[in-house]
Amino acid sequence: MSIRSVAENVYAKRLRRSLTHIPNHVAIIQDGNRRYARARGKDTGYGHRLGADTTERVLDWMGELGIRHVTFFAFSTENFRRPEEEKEELHQLFMEKFSALLTDERVSRHEINVSVIGDRSLLDEELKKTIQDVEAATKNYSRYFIHIALAYGGRNEIVTTAKKIVTAVQSGKISADQITPELVTENMYQGVAMPPVDLIIRTANDRRTSNFLPWMANGNEAAVCFCTPTWPEFRYVDMLRALRIYDERMRETLIT
Repeated sequence: MSIRSVAENVYAKRLRRSLTHIPNHVAIIQDGNRRYARARGKDTGYGHRLGADTTERVLDWMGELGIRHVTFFAFSTENFRRPEEEKEELHQLFMEKFSALLTDERVSRHEINVSVIGDRSLLDEELKKTIQDVEAATKNYSRYFIHIALAYGGRNEIVTTAKKIVTAVQSGKISADQITPELVTENMYQGVAMPPVDLIIRTANDRRTSNFLPWMANGNEAAVCFCTPTWPEFRYVDMLRALRIYDERMRETLIT
């Protein structure tokens, strides 16, 4: 192990001990896969695969850090405008990774509930079936929760939910007076139970939240961390630094 690695491990342990408040729900915008690949003269698939490896490492970090909910922004509705070759690469990667969750011992050992939010009508039948299999296999787990935002757009989610509620009012199932923030939340995310977002992390130093979980994050005034590493380069110590931002905000809130 290099001197740098030893120093980083010591720093990470010290940083972990300093954290008093751990967020219940962290939402991550996994940015920079393509940038990482281009900087190394590789195709986009190379970056996406390394990024998927980082996502898998988070499965281990959740248990160690005590974060119960993590939502990954895997593919937005806007991403459908990307080149066909890249979309096919991502489709194959999603198929591979979702299928692997069915046999990943970490899922059962940590009792991880896996769910997908987004417009499934935009996905092909093969991928939808694999997602349904994973959700069915993990539906009774309730220790940790992984939410994958796939074919997801925040404004689209709000519009779809509004239409659903309007239809319920028109059919007489509910009255307009019964519409509350809690009712809106219950009708979002295909019935997936998600707590408010406490912390948003975006990698690759891009300072925007890109239409990601506006109701659950902005509405909860979530802390935000924009960090420099691309997603393939994101390390445990980077996660700790992001958690420190949340921790510092919570400390300030208690003081005020």
